[in-house]
Amino acid sequence: MAQELDKVEVVTVGVGWTAGIIAAELGKAGVKVVGLERGENRDTSDFQMVHDEYRYALRYELMQDASRETLTFRNHREERALPIRQWGSFLPGEGVGGAGVHWNGQTWRFLPYDLQIKTMTDQKYGADKLGKDYTLQDWGITYEEMEPYFYQFEAIAGISGEENPMGPPRSNPYPTPPMKSTPILDRFKEAAGNLGLHPFMMPSGNLSENYENPDGQQINACQYCGFCERFGCEYGAKSTPNVTVIPTALDTGNFELRTDADVVEIMHDGQKATGVRYVDLKSGEEFIQPADIVVMTSYVMNNTRLLLQSGLGKPYNPDDGTGVIGKNYCYQILPGATGYFEDEKFNTYMGAGALGASVDDYNGDNFDHSDLGFIHGGVMSITQTGRRPIANNPVPNGTPGWGSEFKKQSLHYYHRSLSIGAQGASMPHRSNYMDLDPTYKDAHGNPLLRLNYDFTEQDRKLHEYLSDRAAEIMEEMGADIVEKATMPDHYDIVPYQTTHNTGGVIMGDDPETSAVNNYLQMWDHENVFVVGASAFAHNGGYNPTGTVGALAYRAAEGILQYRESGGGQLVQAKQKSKLAKKYKEAEKKKNRRLA
Repeated sequence: MAQELDKVEVVTVGVGWTAGIIAAELGKAGVKVVGLERGENRDTSDFQMVHDEYRYALRYELMQDASRETLTFRNHREERALPIRQWGSFLPGEGVGGAGVHWNGQTWRFLPYDLQIKTMTDQKYGADKLGKDYTLQDWGITYEEMEPYFYQFEAIAGISGEENPMGPPRSNPYPTPPMKSTPILDRFKEAAGNLGLHPFMMPSGNLSENYENPDGQQINACQYCGFCERFGCEYGAKSTPNVTVIPTALDTGNFELRTDADVVEIMHDGQKATGVRYVDLKSGEEFIQPADIVVMTSYVMNNTRLLLQSGLGKPYNPDDGTGVIGKNYCYQILPGATGYFEDEKFNTYMGAGALGASVDDYNGDNFDHSDLGFIHGGVMSITQTGRRPIANNPVPNGTPGWGSEFKKQSLHYYHRSLSIGAQGASMPHRSNYMDLDPTYKDAHGNPLLRLNYDFTEQDRKLHEYLSDRAAEIMEEMGADIVEKATMPDHYDIVPYQTTHNTGGVIMGDDPETSAVNNYLQMWDHENVFVVGASAFAHNGGYNPTGTVGALAYRAAEGILQYRESGGGQLVQAKQKSKLAKKYKEAEKKKNRRLA
């Protein structure tokens, strides 16, 4: 029998970027917060022996334990979903800091077009640009409303960057200057400029200089060691929740961190949450933690699964399009081109996670889509992240996959190849969603999450277009061999692609089509806030972390408003406003008749 604990004001499920932001902001306001994290505690001292490619990059030391909880996958509904036994396509983090520990540090703001994508697309290209099976919708908020929160996150993280000529407008420059450029990046920028594009240095959470953030936390300057993604930073030079918001939250004295706490249920009475039930993974004991407010701050899949498992919100039904929980799962496509240089060598070993140069000319609606069979685009970049020896053996197409010829070509091209990649935006489709698996269960006996996902015609056309543009830049860079990225017939869950999963608990202005409002407050359970990329109504052409951080700051503001006002919905639903308008019109007609 679960032991019931003393009630707290706020409890978070998971402790990474979003929970750290919530706990820091609420803690500074005097609100008591308990953070439940199923992994172990981590700080900079835990990463002093981190330069082990096999342990971290290949054996996934910092990732979620798939033997305890995984998910099942299928491309189409007529297939039987099977469990993922080892992470491949994406890598959910585990432990204090979450995926914010092992991220690369690229920090972008989603575009104004992203936040009002349905309205802007319909106005310019017509309502049938993609077709009825694409469940495109606005986010219920504008870029102008989001802009202060974007900068709030950048200031806390100390982001290093420079003006993006094709990017969204900014009220403030980046907190720190851009990272050092390199001969590789300079070559990309020159080639892009020659083609009439607008290159700039990538905004980076690997800092160009020592920085003290507004909360007084110190972030150190990057050492360009080349061990960022899939690794923690032993220098404290990568902006992570572990060196920024979590220490701030703990310093307030109002935040209690509990590790090895695996939340298995959101307790509720049908209208409001009453707390959470969790298992202590060390002792096996069950606890009920009552709370006034429950904030779900886990990864996309875990946020969605816990709502479905707990019976909060209406599950999405792909047959008739009703329901919202699990809806609009999106990913990203990875167009690009690789160039091989016969007579030149490049230092590809040293680098940093977000050391790169980019162009945004092919992102969002920065180019005309009138005669194209797709919308949106993606940021296009060349990065110098540090090419480690085990997982990197670039060879031209046609080279044998093993044997003496493979070894010869691998050694020859290791320092003679460069790649340009794009993060292709992902548009929601009615067949791409998440639900509970009817067969497979986790270590606690609860249903696994089932992922239903495949590439769409939109994805294929965008991939081809962006790969063509990447090849043009690579040819201008002088490569002897240029090979465009190709797209498989179906999405494959096995090879790594990107950990940019979004959707499932999407935001909007209508409870019929969204799960949360623009403060990430659930429409049908007002004291539950679901914070993270699960709120994205589609996935844009950037890394999601900057937008996730901005939404978390807005959610923290909303939680404080909710407490101060004594509860209630923070945003009037579009559906309700329509009814109010209809009522007013009826009243006017009635008054005219009486007159």
